[in-house]
Amino acid sequence: MFHLQSLELLHWDYCQRLTLPLDGAIITVAGPNGSGKTTLLDAMRTLLGLECSGGRSYKTYARHANADSAWLRATVDNRPQTRQASSRPFARCLLYTDRVTLACRIDRNGGDWQRRYIMVEGDESIESLVQRSDKEWLGIEHWRKRLEGAGLSRAIARVLALEQGQTDRLCEYSPKELLRLVFDVFGDQDVLDRYEEARGHQRQLGQEVEAAERELAHGRAQRAELESRVNLYQLWRHKIGERELLGTEVIPVLGWAEDRAQLAGKVRDLHRQRRDHADELRQRSELRGNLMGLLDAQTQAAARVESLHEERAAALKAQEAARAAERPVEELVKRIKELEGLAAIESDAAQLTALVEQLEVQKHQLAADWQRLNDQRQDAERALAGLQGQRQAPPPPDVMRFKRTLAEAGIGHHVMADIVEIADERWRAAAEGVLRGSRWVVVLEKAGDEGKAMAIAERERYRHYVVSDAEAAPANPSAQSLLAVMKFSAKAPSWLLRQLSHIQRVDSTEAGSKQGGEWITPQAYHRDGRGGRSVFVDPGDYQFGAAAVAARRQSIEQRLAQLDEKLTAVAQEQHGVQRQLKDAQHAAQGHRAAQELATRSEEFAEARQALPALARARSDASARWQRLDTEHGEAVSARAHSENDYRQAQERLRNIERRADEHLREWSGRQTELRTRSATSREHKLRFPARWITPAQIAGLRDKFTSATQAKLRLTSIEEELERGHWETDASVEEKLTLMTAAVMLQDEQLQQRKASNEAARIAVDNARSRYIDVLKATVRRYRKNLIDLGEQAGVVVSAELPHLDQDDALLRQAELKVNFNFDGKGEIGLNDGEASGGQQVIKSLILLVGLMKDDETPGGFVFIDEPFAHLDVRNIQIVGHFLKSTRAQYVLTTPITHNVEVFEPADITLVTAKKVKGERWAPPIGVLQRRMPPPDVR
Repeated sequence: MFHLQSLELLHWDYCQRLTLPLDGAIITVAGPNGSGKTTLLDAMRTLLGLECSGGRSYKTYARHANADSAWLRATVDNRPQTRQASSRPFARCLLYTDRVTLACRIDRNGGDWQRRYIMVEGDESIESLVQRSDKEWLGIEHWRKRLEGAGLSRAIARVLALEQGQTDRLCEYSPKELLRLVFDVFGDQDVLDRYEEARGHQRQLGQEVEAAERELAHGRAQRAELESRVNLYQLWRHKIGERELLGTEVIPVLGWAEDRAQLAGKVRDLHRQRRDHADELRQRSELRGNLMGLLDAQTQAAARVESLHEERAAALKAQEAARAAERPVEELVKRIKELEGLAAIESDAAQLTALVEQLEVQKHQLAADWQRLNDQRQDAERALAGLQGQRQAPPPPDVMRFKRTLAEAGIGHHVMADIVEIADERWRAAAEGVLRGSRWVVVLEKAGDEGKAMAIAERERYRHYVVSDAEAAPANPSAQSLLAVMKFSAKAPSWLLRQLSHIQRVDSTEAGSKQGGEWITPQAYHRDGRGGRSVFVDPGDYQFGAAAVAARRQSIEQRLAQLDEKLTAVAQEQHGVQRQLKDAQHAAQGHRAAQELATRSEEFAEARQALPALARARSDASARWQRLDTEHGEAVSARAHSENDYRQAQERLRNIERRADEHLREWSGRQTELRTRSATSREHKLRFPARWITPAQIAGLRDKFTSATQAKLRLTSIEEELERGHWETDASVEEKLTLMTAAVMLQDEQLQQRKASNEAARIAVDNARSRYIDVLKATVRRYRKNLIDLGEQAGVVVSAELPHLDQDDALLRQAELKVNFNFDGKGEIGLNDGEASGGQQVIKSLILLVGLMKDDETPGGFVFIDEPFAHLDVRNIQIVGHFLKSTRAQYVLTTPITHNVEVFEPADITLVTAKKVKGERWAPPIGVLQRRMPPPDVR
């Protein structure tokens, strides 16, 4: 760490231009309040790239000078801290002279100010620095990095930034912050950087692994989607191929084969027809020879018929007379037989009548059932229509009437159904069951309206409670109580809230029995002091909250579906009963036969007596007529046969001649048609590949498709599927799947590689953490030694508890350095526990501060301390001055001139400031007091 040798100010605040020596170990800046002590420290802070104190800014000091630019220049010691040349503080900046010049140039830039920095070898004046090119000047960030490389770490910068009266700030650090500060000062920054770099690298690799896992999951999802699309595409191609196969091969080949089979059958029929035609020609020749003999037989038969016709006519007249006398009696006897036949089933008629009556009763019962179900359905439809647009289930008419009456009377109220919402649907059945009797309990807003409201309830005969003792539901009910699943938007009866809070929710009756007390299950089985019972409510009767309306609507819709099924079943049964009734009614008409037989008994008896004689007379006449009629008939028949044989012979001859002609024409036409179709079939055969029309191939097609008609139906079905279905028709989807599969495999490989790298990074972090812990332990032990040594010089017993360090980032982040102080043997006190006096706070902070600067191996460094002796007595000032001298750091201290002269005892150089005289532009020069004896070597 470098030391300050001199400081030059130009147009800084109210300083015109001055140069101050700073080549001592302890520099004291003394002066009255407002004389510029803090201004001088802020100049050093600005030169070192630090923020000014008290919310001030370098711009403020630059504006006070009322000049276009301000300069801050200092020379610092750059001698090697060890024998190696690389140990020079500014060796990293390629500056190797024993003295280095640091400068800050603040220029007016429009309405604002801009600062730039430069460091050069040797002691170079402001006038020569002005000639430097702009490329050599640095911004604030680059400047801070260069000073940090020279030893001005961020931790020391934080110490240098302590403001006036804030010297005791270090003892206000938490143990965790103090440990971090100590390591920043003493620790090996390279070790810390490597550890942080390793952690950052591991975090980055972890993020890359997570990103790779997300990419792999996304890729797999895309591959699954592509696989689905490929399946659709392959199925589409299969159906396209099947459609093409059906249209180009199956249907034409099966159609050709079926047509070929038909042609073969028709050729056989044509050959049979040709043989039949030859037979017909032979029959025509035979019929022409027999036709003359048939003509002679016909003439003889006609003569015999004429003779028998006259005899038969006389016998017929006698028969008709006998028949005319017999017919009325015969008809009457026939009627008797019919009635007797009907009377024979009289006993079955009674059973049919009973069946008819039973069917009539069943018919009326079914009609009543249909009407009852239809009325129920109409009621359900009206209930469903009443729920349309409703947020809550409507109350009954008597509740609506009572609420309207209370509103007209000016009585504020609400019912429980309007204020309760069931938060957990799993327990809705239980809550609805318990609250069912309390749905329409009226809660009065004012207790004073109780008498008036109850008078109205008495007059209206309101059957539900009217309550004035109500309270708000508890904010945090028992988690297992039934009250915990309910929300109340207004006050509820006290007794109801107590009841609900006492009911415990259990998963089953077994669990409730083991638990005891009052409980309820999700299926609404409730057990209280009287025993257990089910309080289940049909979902169609749910009342509480908006969900109750949905439950009611769903229940009513289910009821409508059930009623529709029942109505359909009743209608079908009615049709069957009606059909059975009609059949039974037709079968029951036989009951009239017995009545008619009884009424006409005498008439029927006379007919039975007269009928035999009349029948014998008619029988004799009929026998003679029958005989003549038979002979006549035989003669007529013989004549008819002769005529018929002759006509038939003629007809057969004509028919044979006509058929022969027709068959000849038909055979010729069919022969021509079959020749044409055969030629066409041969042409079609030539169009088919030979393998299509092999017997085995055709047999296979018939086994699979049965016939061409079935194949056409299958083709129609495929075309409908292709037209209506959602298919993938992009042929590139298979290539996309192949590429995506390869990409997923690549992503998987990359993920495994990243996981391997992450594991290696974890090992590297563990190694870096081990090195970090070793350095941290050594640093803490070193700092504890410094604190103990400084405490002995100050007469304070200092102890420090080493933090617990382990291979765990969480433990490292939570590690603390606890430091305890014992002043005058009064017991240990911590960093900032409120038990130390103001002076002790200063001494604690100085010990902590100087402990950061104390380094036997690489001495040096400097610290700004604003008024460190503000709360110290003479003895403590001497003690502090003594151990400040014992360190080889450089200190710039400020103190008011009113303090004890002991504050100047340790100082090598004293700078005396004075207030600016009113009306003067510049402040008086700063006085310099320097001891005659040269200061000790601070290297």
